[in-house]
Amino acid sequence: MAVSVTASTIPSLSSDRTTRLAAAAASSSSSSSCSKLSSSTSLRFPAQLRRVRIGTQDSRPRLLPPVEAKKQTFSSFQDLLATSEKPVLVDFYATWCGPCQFMAPILNEVSITLNDKIQVVKIDTEKYPSIADKYNIQALPTFIIFKDGEPFDRFEGAMTADQLVERIETTLKVK
Repeated sequence: MAVSVTASTIPSLSSDRTTRLAAAAASSSSSSSCSKLSSSTSLRFPAQLRRVRIGTQDSRPRLLPPVEAKKQTFSSFQDLLATSEKPVLVDFYATWCGPCQFMAPILNEVSITLNDKIQVVKIDTEKYPSIADKYNIQALPTFIIFKDGEPFDRFEGAMTADQLVERIETTLKVK
């Protein structure tokens, strides 16, 4: 069975921010069991999905939905750690740091994957040098997992989403 998908309309700025595609299936001459899609069938895909290459150059790009960061205000970093019901993964980064920028979509993916197990927080070391000094941040990116308000595990450097998820799960189960 061959399926042909053609773009009937691709509005650049539609009100519902979706792209509509008309799908039509071509059937072979002897196929009565092939499913047929009418030309009026409409598939909807979010226009904001984007291809992101995560991992090695040979890896296949993944489609990731955009993740909206929740900006929350706390009176102090200690207040954030004390009130968190889950362990907190803190990414200490800087806007000028290339590996830190590489980690941004990976942290989004990890946040979605481990949403029920960990809270992900990013701290810009240029804006909050006192916090970076308190935890002796000397390399970027540096990740610290806090559990019950205290540092529980620490590691540095960029890594793939799979490596990061494995590190977090291992740390939270073993230690």
